[in-house]
Amino acid sequence: MPGSPYTDLDRPPLSAARLSRALTAPLGPWRRLDLRSETGSTNADAADAARAGEPEGLVVVAERQTAGRGRRGRAWQSPPRAGLATSVLLRPGEAVTERDWPPAPPTGYGWLPLLAGVALVEAVSRLAELDAGLKWPNDLLLGEAKCAGILAEAVPAAAVGEPPAIVLGIGLNVTLRADELPENPTGLPATSLQLAGATATDRDPLLRALLRALADWYDRWRVAGGDADACGLREAYLASCATVGRQVRVLLPDGSALTGLATGVDSDGHLLVDTAAGERRLAAGDVLHLR
Repeated sequence: MPGSPYTDLDRPPLSAARLSRALTAPLGPWRRLDLRSETGSTNADAADAARAGEPEGLVVVAERQTAGRGRRGRAWQSPPRAGLATSVLLRPGEAVTERDWPPAPPTGYGWLPLLAGVALVEAVSRLAELDAGLKWPNDLLLGEAKCAGILAEAVPAAAVGEPPAIVLGIGLNVTLRADELPENPTGLPATSLQLAGATATDRDPLLRALLRALADWYDRWRVAGGDADACGLREAYLASCATVGRQVRVLLPDGSALTGLATGVDSDGHLLVDTAAGERRLAAGDVLHLR
């Protein structure tokens, strides 16, 4: 049947009803799930909802994105139902007394995309049974190839002095075939779970595992007041980080570059690089792993 979501049997559609029952209150950790057959960008949708006053806990999922965004304005697209494209709306600056969540300081917000990376590694390692790692700050690697990316965006509050909302977007290549893989402008080859030999490529349990792991780590981080050390987040991130201990070249946002040994990630989530001119603390940049 033309236009049917079942025309590609390797890529069945997600069920909004089943996912909502499993993932939203009262049984699940999220407040509302919005599954769209097609959208421009799940991050843009979640950001629009934030500006309209949507409370924390919204999950937007799209079967197909036509204008998905990656870091530094890059496109992130894949064929319909070949991957996971999801964004969550968080309001970490607001206290939630019934969960014992104090407001998290804005200085800790930089940990949120790294937190999403840890959750993604857990979901992929457990369900797909692949050895996944993270390239700082938050690209998911399978071997030396990129399988997923994460984009965090702040949405300013309407009232002056109020904390911003944070939208976390995750794009995971699940069943993309070799001729469907996107090109990466930094030179890192792309892959998908299927091409990497995953034992499972069913998007429903993958999405459930990802969103539950994300909610669990966010809860730990919030209870700890946004302290990545106190909640174990920095330790977990370092355990999965394939960048630390490598010689790297980092392309900085101002167009310059530096080369050195990545020695660690500090308490703010910044990458520490030992260069010929001394140690540098990097809050942003495109990292290239050197051989």
